[in-house]
Amino acid sequence: MIAAPTLFDLPRPAPVALPDAPDAYLLLPANASRAAWNKARRDGLGGSEIGALLGLGGGKYTSPRHVYEAKHGRAEKVTSEAAEIGTEIEGFIARMFSKRSGIKVAMPPGTLANIERPWMRANVDRYALDAFGRVAGPVECKNRSAYQLSDWENGQIPDAPAIQCLWYMAVGGWDHGYVAALVGGNTLRWQRLERDEEIIADLIDYCGTWYERHVVEGYPPPADGYEATTKLLAKLWAVKAETVAEIDLARAKELRARRADLKAQQEQLDHDLRAVENEMRLAAGEAAIVKANGKTAWTWKAGNFAPKRFAEAEPEFAAQYVRTAEVLDVDRLKAERPEVYETYRGRTLYVPKKEI
Repeated sequence: MIAAPTLFDLPRPAPVALPDAPDAYLLLPANASRAAWNKARRDGLGGSEIGALLGLGGGKYTSPRHVYEAKHGRAEKVTSEAAEIGTEIEGFIARMFSKRSGIKVAMPPGTLANIERPWMRANVDRYALDAFGRVAGPVECKNRSAYQLSDWENGQIPDAPAIQCLWYMAVGGWDHGYVAALVGGNTLRWQRLERDEEIIADLIDYCGTWYERHVVEGYPPPADGYEATTKLLAKLWAVKAETVAEIDLARAKELRARRADLKAQQEQLDHDLRAVENEMRLAAGEAAIVKANGKTAWTWKAGNFAPKRFAEAEPEFAAQYVRTAEVLDVDRLKAERPEVYETYRGRTLYVPKKEI
């Protein structure tokens, strides 16, 4: 069993409520060292991690397994390019929110922890101030793709940022907060979010149970189907060539049988999906757009260029547009620097068709 970090490892002031956050105290000031911040991060759950535990966002970049490994010092914080850019333009989003809403904003003092439940943490993007200059609640700033604009229309707030804002309300004790999003780089959407005691109670119960089981007690969470978990497991351990891990025969047969059943279902679903999409293609015929009652139902437009089909059909013509490109000589790297080659090999799951 891996010893989990505890609250007592952290040097911190007595948990006295902040005037700006009635249910929280300042765990770390904003200018704390990176080492202190990382240590504090391992000992609690922050807003961005709550979304990962609940599977919000599809599990493309992070997952419950990421959170577990990070808490035990075996995985670095996942930072996508979009998240990095979002952090860089956070100030701009906050200023635009303030300008459009008329609500003044301020920088938070640092990392907050809930007094009653110190494992509940918050790194709030900005504070929203009331007419008297007092902190009224958190402001969560997001940078989003133009493809997500419909998710922010008509007063909507997508689940992930809404849950994150509610978590901050739970940590700090505020009765409302705001979510502001820059969508597509040129459209600002913002909404006020009221405190919801029922949702907050569910969040605290679920996340508190998860924290106790997987961080304090140190038990690994079960396997999940998130893409981020697959990527994490592929690089979590350095593979040792030709080493063998023994598994109980009954367990191996159970896993293989479940996989075979799901693969069969997947193949049938893929077939059924193609059949429906082919009906849609037949309905379109030579048309690029199909409308129903004046509204676009679907489109069947020209897509990506097919270079292989072009080269086979027009070899002499295609030869005029061939250019030489630099490529990595993987075979040479493997022969001359096998240790480097092994370091960057991906891992592939292969299941033999022959029964065991």
